[in-house]
Order: sequence, then C-alpha cells, then structure tokens
Amino acid sequence: MATATYPGAGGITATTELGVFIPELWSDEIIGTYKSNLVAAPLVVTMDHVGKKGDTVHIPTPTRESANAKAETTAVTIIANTEGNKTFTINQHFEYSRLIEDFAKVQAIDTYRSFYTDDAGYALSKLVDTNILREGAGFGDSNFVQWSQATNPEHWDTAYVGNDGTTLYDNATTGNASTLTDAAIRRSLQRLDDDDVPSARRVMIVPPVEKSNILGGIGTSNDLRTYSQYSSTGEAGSANQIRSGLIADIYGVPVYVSTNAPIVDDDNGDLDQRAVLIFQKEALTLFEQQRPRTQTQYKQEYLADLFTADIIFDTGVLRPEGGVALIVPE
Repeated sequence: MATATYPGAGGITATTELGVFIPELWSDEIIGTYKSNLVAAPLVVTMDHVGKKGDTVHIPTPTRESANAKAETTAVTIIANTEGNKTFTINQHFEYSRLIEDFAKVQAIDTYRSFYTDDAGYALSKLVDTNILREGAGFGDSNFVQWSQATNPEHWDTAYVGNDGTTLYDNATTGNASTLTDAAIRRSLQRLDDDDVPSARRVMIVPPVEKSNILGGIGTSNDLRTYSQYSSTGEAGSANQIRSGLIADIYGVPVYVSTNAPIVDDDNGDLDQRAVLIFQKEALTLFEQQRPRTQTQYKQEYLADLFTADIIFDTGVLRPEGGVALIVPE
C-alpha cells in the first residue's frame, strides 16, 4: 500500500531556535512592535480602508484657480473646469510565518516567544516604511502615482544631487550623487515654497550616512551649524528624542534618520547611493486595508503550531510637488 508523505518544511527545533508562544498575546504584541518601529508612516497621510472591499482608490484632485476682479453691474466670472482624480491600486500583501515544533515548544523557555513576535512586527514595519520612502522617486513628476520596480526603476530622474539641490541626478555610469549641504537644503525648501507647499508638517528623512554628517557638523564649506541638535537639548535619558529617529531641526524642519531611506541604483548596477527626502505630510500616502494581524493554527501533520502575521497595504504619491529628493553617496 502506498503511503503519503507531507513535504519537508523548515521549522523551529529544540536545538537551534527555541520558542514557546502564548497565542492570546501575539496580536497585541505584534501591533505594538509594528507601531514602535515605524518612522515614515506617521509622517505621511494614512488612508484607512480597513474592512472595505475593492482594490482601487480614487482620490479627487481639484485644480487651484485664481480669484477674478468684480466689475460693477456685471455678472461674476464662473470658473468652469473638469476636476481630475488620481487612481491608486492596493495590491501589496505580505506575510511572516514560523512553524513551531511541539518538541521545541515543550522544552524552550517562555521568553523566546517575544523574539518572534518582535521580529514579525519589525519585518512588517520595515517593509511599510521602505515602500513609503521609495515613492520619493516621484517627487517633481506630475504623472507619477505609485512606485513599482517594473515601471519606475530606481533611476530617480526628477531628483537632485545633494550638494546644491539644483543639478538633476544622473544615474549614468556611476551616478553623480554628492554629499548633502546646507545650500541644497535651502534650495529644496525654496522649491517647496515656490510651489505653494504648506510649511507646516514638513519633514526631512536622511540615511545613516547623513546622520553622521549632521551630528558631526559638516565643515565650513557645507555648513549646517544653524540646526538644533536633539542629542544636546531638553530631554534626558530614555526620553531623549534622538532615540526615536528624530535627530535635528534644520530651518524649522524636523530631521529623522531611517535605515529604510531609499537605495538608488546607477547604470553600472551599483546600489551605492541613497536618497534624502524633504517633503510635506500630504505629499505621500499609506493605504491600510488590513493592519497587521496574527493567526495560529495547529498543524497535526507537523505536530507544530503555524504562526503567521500578515498585512495588506499600498503606498503612493498624492502631491508630487510636495517633496524633493536629494541623492547622496552611501
């Protein structure tokens, strides 16, 4: 008689990865970890579509118009135009799964459960933040809606280089990225001002290489000494904001550091450049159709618990004129 055999599956063993989990607590813990690891998501517009059906979101984009002079005894001037809309697709579904063998569960210490829930929250939050920040490739491009590897490879054609904020980034050969300077920041802020982008709720997100640059004070030619550094102001100990990613304030713009700042590719295929993003909150959006959830199921065929955390979301550019990208070396 033929016998059926389940295919092999990677799992958690007693000798390599210890884990005892308490299912009732997983959901609360992963949401807490997810939120604590998000840097970019709280800084953009979040559109809640939890529980709603469909995969397409239409957002009206009315055109700004000017006021008209009123002449005596004449009718008012009627503004007539067809308002547009942007269409976004929600199609990102990601999961994080672990198979916890009974043998490991019985013998492992309880505290190892927290590692897997924390790791799931970190993995999902890193994914969301990375996707949000990649949308910066669309800053300055009125036709840009959503980033995708297929249609928007990381060439960043509308970005500028970090040393002046005026020269367009060119990814030819090894690219022309340059270190962030005060002049580039001021030029980028002026660019936003010229486009009537509100000054409230503007932020800057930098990669770690520029965190070092800022905290160290960048030499006289690239002077950024006008900023307020949060490592030396106000708050002490664990309350200090430098621990939350907020490292400085430059010209009234909070500066956050994120390891998820976009990696930019050059024509040689070298992923050795990064993007600094300066934007106003309404420039980018996060669509949440299913927030992080956790599920467990006992798999008798493996004598193990299957633990899965997943999320359904997408990201996009609401206002391309609301942000500027500056390309810097890694």
